[in-house]
Amino acid sequence: MREQIDLCDCDIIHEEIVEKVLKNMPEDENLYDLAELFKVFGDSTRVKILSALFISEVCVCDLANVLNMKQSAISHQLRILRQSKLVKSRREGKVVFYSLCDEHVLNIFREGLKHINE
Repeated sequence: MREQIDLCDCDIIHEEIVEKVLKNMPEDENLYDLAELFKVFGDSTRVKILSALFISEVCVCDLANVLNMKQSAISHQLRILRQSKLVKSRREGKVVFYSLCDEHVLNIFREGLKHINE
């Protein structure tokens, strides 16, 4: 059985509310970019990688071991996360370490976890 969505039983337009919303809505381009950012969080492998990076800076070899995946698969997901400015990398000799890009990523992750655990 489908859940019914409540609809108004009238066609009244609340001008003040509509004006306030229109005035304060972000630009369409910003909303598009935000939707793209949230798409990145829509993949469980990427979320697992972020979860690991929430705990510690990690190299690709260690991430592959933790997630029981091939390095090439991890590398592909890290490329997406880096393009989205969610992770950054640093080289130490032959090893490349990844970490969360900044405090914002940590906050997004924490808030998401809080929301699903409510």
